[in-house]
Amino acid sequence: MKDFAKWGICLVCLLGVLFLAPHDRPAAAETINLNYASGSPAPTFPCIQMEQWKKEVEKRTNGKVSVRTYPGGSLLKDKMMVDGVKLGQADMGVMCMAYQPGRFIVTNATSLPLQLPNSLVAGQVLFDVYKKYQPKAFDGLKVITMFTSAPANLMMSVPIRALDDLKGVNVRASGMAAQILKIWGANPVGMPMPETPEALQKGVVKGLFSSLEVMKDFKFAETCKYATVTNSVIYPFSVIMNEKKWNSLPDDVKKVIDDMAVEHGKWVGNYMDNHVLESIEWSKSTQGVEFIEPPAEQLAKWNAMLDSMVQDWVKDAASKGFPAEEIISDIKAFRDKYSK
Repeated sequence: MKDFAKWGICLVCLLGVLFLAPHDRPAAAETINLNYASGSPAPTFPCIQMEQWKKEVEKRTNGKVSVRTYPGGSLLKDKMMVDGVKLGQADMGVMCMAYQPGRFIVTNATSLPLQLPNSLVAGQVLFDVYKKYQPKAFDGLKVITMFTSAPANLMMSVPIRALDDLKGVNVRASGMAAQILKIWGANPVGMPMPETPEALQKGVVKGLFSSLEVMKDFKFAETCKYATVTNSVIYPFSVIMNEKKWNSLPDDVKKVIDDMAVEHGKWVGNYMDNHVLESIEWSKSTQGVEFIEPPAEQLAKWNAMLDSMVQDWVKDAASKGFPAEEIISDIKAFRDKYSK
């Protein structure tokens, strides 16, 4: 009986070790999973930056955050990005605000013809405008970062050497870029970028008005053998997160993401500007694309025709209660600041 009692005591002790000891140790932290959507194809810059952001967040949180990316509209398409993120169909997404000009009035002001010279400068201007005015269009969302395309140029299957060559020609564009084409006499056709290659092949459009990296990324150089250099407006982008998802994140993760906001925007700007140069060289050397540079005095006349766009935007935005003149003044001041 004594031996049995000893074995009983040992068994009780063993059970205590097994069942009580684990509660004395802290539970392993669970991984925070984020899904990140893009409507653009994987090789293009919205998705390149998406993968860069994923890599940095996972690295800086020591694996505490895991990001799963969904390029090519596999989770949400561009037109549904804002509402889809708000509804929680994706935790976060990247969108081009030019696709919804009536919704993002303040931030889309950066896509007016205000001579933003490149993506690096334009992205910083855009983010500063957002931070100063905190537009209500972003209510229910957390803005993770902002950036822009490089300035827009004409990529065409027919040469455009003068404005007369543009009259009545169907050209893909969106937002302010479409308004520019209309003023220049072209017929702007709105469509998401991923639909443009097929439209070019079918002759629905004769070209597009966008930043030149798409000559390589979308292989437009295979169809568009002429590029007219105008260095016009930019396309503004934002990365947004579902507000409830953001609020659920621990403070240390929020800090990592917030600390990356401006830094990541600059990374995208530098990537874009360098990638445009690569795309131009690739288009020339492998596809024989002719880059047409209008004389300075001719280009000045083209740009002067666009002054009415800014004036019209000011009137329209002011009628809707926005401090329109102040916004334009700030964009110019931010442009000059970052151009230095």
